[in-house]
Amino acid sequence: MIRISPIRLIDENDEQAGLVETHEAIRRAQEAGLDLVEVVADARPPVCKIMDYGKYKYDLSKKEQKTRASRKQAELKEIRLGRSIKIDPHDVGIRVDQARRFLMAGHKVQLTQRFRGREMAHKQLGLERLAQICEDLSDIAKVEMAPRWMGRQASILLGPDKPRIESLKARLAQEGKAHAEEDLAKLEAEVAKQNLAEEAEDQADEGDEAKTGVGTKRGKGPADQRATNPVDDEINELLGG
Repeated sequence: MIRISPIRLIDENDEQAGLVETHEAIRRAQEAGLDLVEVVADARPPVCKIMDYGKYKYDLSKKEQKTRASRKQAELKEIRLGRSIKIDPHDVGIRVDQARRFLMAGHKVQLTQRFRGREMAHKQLGLERLAQICEDLSDIAKVEMAPRWMGRQASILLGPDKPRIESLKARLAQEGKAHAEEDLAKLEAEVAKQNLAEEAEDQADEGDEAKTGVGTKRGKGPADQRATNPVDDEINELLGG
């Protein structure tokens, strides 16, 4: 209910009608089959417009949805490269694919490589992996932050290269391979599950160390006949393990 009179009126054709008594503006709105809506309440006199109020509310709702979507696009997604530099190459590939999907959806991605124990003496192995991932994603991403150290981990920040992403999507469409919109909720749940599993393993290791007073390196015993991870072999050789 508009209680102040007169008002500054904008008519249904978006033209300035000047100062009009409120009851007259309401009459004009009713004759046009529209509503009288206060659009600038703080002004004196207030500014009102003759319009379709339902359509006005719908347009506002759409703008708010776009704003929320825009804010969501700015979210930072973290993907951890396992608990140490011994992560299996297959698992690295899974995480690179996850990063690609986030980047294609417009998100920034922080990739974190963690180091355990004596691995800190061979930082270059982790940095080489991060550099390779940057190369693998260079067709759609740009490096926004070079490797930065925080304690026993190094992180890089990749941002979506929008022109390249649009170019890739256009090329896929031309080849009849339209880019499918990512189910972000499903992808986020997938990454969160990975992170939780790694945290649980870290806590289990810490618990073992607290009980025994030593690290989790196993004592001598029967040789493990399972297939070995070539990355583990390389790291163990470098670390003297």
